[in-house]
Amino acid sequence: MCGRTACTLASDEVSRACSYRTRAGQRRQPRWRDGDADTYRPSYNKSPQSMSPVLLSQRHFDKNAPVDECVLASMRWGLVPSWFKENDPSKMQYSTNNCRSENILEKKTYKDSLIKGQRCVILADGFYEWKRQAKDKQPFFIYFPQTQGTSQKKTEDEDDPATSARNKENSETVSPPGKASPDLTEGGEPLSEWTGWKLLTMAGLFDCWTPPGGGEPLYTYSVITVNASMNLEGIHDRMPAVLDGEEEVRRWLDFGEVKTQDAMKLLQSKNTLTFHPVSSLVNNSRNNSPECLQPIDPNSKKEPKPTASSKMMMSWLKSSAPSKRKEPSACETKEEQESEAKAECKSTGALRQWLQGANKKPRTK
Repeated sequence: MCGRTACTLASDEVSRACSYRTRAGQRRQPRWRDGDADTYRPSYNKSPQSMSPVLLSQRHFDKNAPVDECVLASMRWGLVPSWFKENDPSKMQYSTNNCRSENILEKKTYKDSLIKGQRCVILADGFYEWKRQAKDKQPFFIYFPQTQGTSQKKTEDEDDPATSARNKENSETVSPPGKASPDLTEGGEPLSEWTGWKLLTMAGLFDCWTPPGGGEPLYTYSVITVNASMNLEGIHDRMPAVLDGEEEVRRWLDFGEVKTQDAMKLLQSKNTLTFHPVSSLVNNSRNNSPECLQPIDPNSKKEPKPTASSKMMMSWLKSSAPSKRKEPSACETKEEQESEAKAECKSTGALRQWLQGANKKPRTK
């Protein structure tokens, strides 16, 4: 269950996409933990052992940090418990990519992290799941429904001063009354509302393992799973524990105020996700291109057609220029390609670029 995800936004876009409100009502954009923005690689096809963006409380790194301050970190998928005695984490004899919510308190690997309050939120565009059929498996891409409010039009408009002014005015309008100061980024700039892809927020646990012989600490995580919701059980019987909305994310991360038993009440099956069938290209984790998550008609070998669950996605495609779409290079390829891939991935979120339309050059700002 949940053995493959996609996260295609660039590191700065991930930060903008998961902004949050403090207890004082101010919206803040979480910064990346030192150096972690450089270890994160956007990808259409992330598999276990890869690095993914994770949101968590800053107090895990700084005990003097404000109780409501969040930070982004790049962590490896597949939890390695702090007490693991081998020098090589790959020597673990069992999989920790997922942990069942029903068994968390029965397994030492997860119980220790949960009791310590090591709760995190795994961020992704969505995840892939495979439906068993007669002779093979049909992959599906599963994600939060994208509404008109999360239109990708902002990438075209955000350089327009008039549009920026409207965004700022709207942001101020919805701010709580009596706020002491405007919403700001880490650099002190006004924080505009994110209108790009709505990231999927999945509940997880993390731990920090240090090699017994010494060396750099390794932060890893596991995705918590629950029984599948009614609309997904036809694909698979399990699904990630989805945190729907800022308040659920806040409560899951606030390990000081929200005790373990109360936090576990958030781990529920939610009938809030949508999905569409995708190409079997995603079956191979080496394939890393827009085709991995593009909607297809599984009953036809012709060009991909929209499904009922992907009308919004396809409407964005149809509204774009009809010329051939430029495909970005893979962002998690061989070591010798990493520097080039990193530059490609920094330009703009790959999923947004795909949804925007064909032959639109990546923004460089």
